[in-house]
Amino acid sequence: MEKPAGRPKLWTDLGLLYCSAIWGSTFIVVKDALTGVHPVAMVAIRFGIAALILLPWALRRPKFTDQLKEGAILSVFLTALYVTQTYGLLFTSAANSGFITGLFIIFIPVFMFLLRRQRPKWLEGISAALAVYGLWLLTGGAAGFNKGDALTLIAAVTYAAHVAFTDKYMKANADMLLLAFHQFWCVSLTSFLLAAVMGYPLAVASPKLWGIITFLAVFPTLTAYFIQMVAQKESEPFKVGLIFTLEPVFAALFAWTLGGEEFILIKAVGGFLIVSGMMLGELAVFKTKSPPKTIFEG
Repeated sequence: MEKPAGRPKLWTDLGLLYCSAIWGSTFIVVKDALTGVHPVAMVAIRFGIAALILLPWALRRPKFTDQLKEGAILSVFLTALYVTQTYGLLFTSAANSGFITGLFIIFIPVFMFLLRRQRPKWLEGISAALAVYGLWLLTGGAAGFNKGDALTLIAAVTYAAHVAFTDKYMKANADMLLLAFHQFWCVSLTSFLLAAVMGYPLAVASPKLWGIITFLAVFPTLTAYFIQMVAQKESEPFKVGLIFTLEPVFAALFAWTLGGEEFILIKAVGGFLIVSGMMLGELAVFKTKSPPKTIFEG
């Protein structure tokens, strides 16, 4: 007898909503913490703690090296995502960072074209135009677009790549625990090596900052990425992306309230256009008569 799927789907959607909220909350937290720790050091320590938490369970797996290749590939995108996003917060606001990171959803059709030669639809073109115009208003145009905004735009591209490749591996029934563990320690090791080569300090200024980094390791890293992988095992990328468009909304709300950042109407309008463009783009995929199971399958 077939079991009703409504409740599992509801819990999956709620889990993705949690991911959006917890990731949205981190922009202002990370920006404040950067006064006492270097961005690359924060990424290295954050993902190192997450990997250490998973280590006892990973060692119990029959084959510890399973998913190592896949985890290493995901770690390339994850390292680029968090190093550029965290470093960018030194130069741009938490609200800007949240909205620009959210543009990742616009880049998913690009990966679909590169991997499947599936051309974007006209509705997706409109969504991209809306998002770009929103970005223009948010950052103040070419003159206002700063180094932090540019770095965060790179983060958005790597974010899209990470979602796409996670979808590929989870649809292939990857071991979630090992996939998470291997990408976490690879991100940490890469970041520590980058800090060593570039001469970046690894010091953390206070016990309070250690607490913040531990929070970042446990909640927006460990729990949120596990939930994302569980969701992507069953859900289509467009649905995951649609819920993730709420992340910049949460980021802005936290920045303008708890973070004390100035609310500027024109920037808020730009953010609204970005989110509208992202949602329109996802709805364009939703309207496809026969959506592919995964963007990697022919």
